[in-house]
Amino acid sequence: MKPTPIPKALVDNAFKDYGIQDFAKATIREVKAIAAFAEKEAGVEFIKMEMGIPGLPAAKVGVEAQIKALQEGIANSYPDIQGYPELKKQASRFVKAFIGVDVAPEGCVPTVGSMQGTYASMLLCSQMDPQKDTVLFIDPGFPVQKMQLQVMGVKLASFDIYDYRGDKLAPKVEEYLQKGNICAILYSNPNNPSWVCLTEQELKDIGALADKYGTVVLEDLAYFAMDFRNDLGKPFQPPYQPTVARYTDNYILLISGSKAFSYAGERIAVACISDKLFHTKFKALADKYEGLPFGMVFSTRILYALSSGTSHSAQYALAAIMKAACDGAYSFRDEVKVYGDRAKKLKDIFTRHGFYIVYDQDMGKPIADGFYFTIGYPGMTSGQLARELMYYGVSAICLVTTGSHQEGLRVCTSFIRDNQYDLLEERMAIFEENNKA
Repeated sequence: MKPTPIPKALVDNAFKDYGIQDFAKATIREVKAIAAFAEKEAGVEFIKMEMGIPGLPAAKVGVEAQIKALQEGIANSYPDIQGYPELKKQASRFVKAFIGVDVAPEGCVPTVGSMQGTYASMLLCSQMDPQKDTVLFIDPGFPVQKMQLQVMGVKLASFDIYDYRGDKLAPKVEEYLQKGNICAILYSNPNNPSWVCLTEQELKDIGALADKYGTVVLEDLAYFAMDFRNDLGKPFQPPYQPTVARYTDNYILLISGSKAFSYAGERIAVACISDKLFHTKFKALADKYEGLPFGMVFSTRILYALSSGTSHSAQYALAAIMKAACDGAYSFRDEVKVYGDRAKKLKDIFTRHGFYIVYDQDMGKPIADGFYFTIGYPGMTSGQLARELMYYGVSAICLVTTGSHQEGLRVCTSFIRDNQYDLLEERMAIFEENNKA
């Protein structure tokens, strides 16, 4: 056995100190903390792949617009709970330009990141009908969204999409919907962490079921247009970002500024509610909220109670970003393509040393290269692999925390630096030698 870059005892003691009994269930923050501790104590550089934080500069057009707004005194003024009118207008244009559907400006409501958007959406949907008290997750997914339901006391159901692509997806979704308790369906597209991308036919099937059962679809577009196999970055020209919005009016699109525009620090997003859903009055909501329709409850009640609006200057930033994108002056997709390039290089290194890609196929085609991908190692569980990689100065989270039923890890490409490819190659060669059967 060759010595590992990080002393095993150092990592093992850190696990004990943090009180982690099963590393398979360790949160992103716990993995990050242990990696930071081990890096400092051992004096050895870690290759950090656990956090989904943008590794690129924030969109310049947004920074400039936000600074200008602050310099002109916007910080002393509360934002309108419905949102900055220019942002609402540009968000509506953005949806038309890159998704190819129409959502009126009034239904484009800024939120404190898509995290708040999903929280508010799930909370609202859980109150639409007393019989519908459960959110269905098409997993794997973002672990914190399940924590949000735990915090608000709303029930959840989920299944792993791994074995249910194509014609198998709709029957699996309907298996849950026909129970009559599902208020909303939540998924990300592209998917965090598997990076599978739902097809138009799959989305059409989900939309039809949403209509049949009166369920709201919450489409998390955190990684907007990042299926780099298709040219989704030309405004007002197909191909467009695939969406359920073409097939149902029961939807909320959650468009984040964090990844596509690298604007994560300012916590800015828009929730785009369909025109029909925005104006629909549900009896349970009307009884609870003085007769208000769905969209007004979302903004003037739930968002108002949560944060009294969204950062005023950040709204100016996102408005400028979306306008520049729609006008063709800012090609956001060209800037984030680097994530796909990184994923390809990292996959090559891991697979060369005995690892395999867990979610490797996307409807019979190789999975796209993007912000995330998934790895496994023969004979190792998720927890064993995550812990073992820590000895080699590599940190990642286990798939079980994302709702996946597969053994393996989620790898994020965002923090990888050019000098780390050779470093990873060297360490995985040692890993392979030490773990030969």
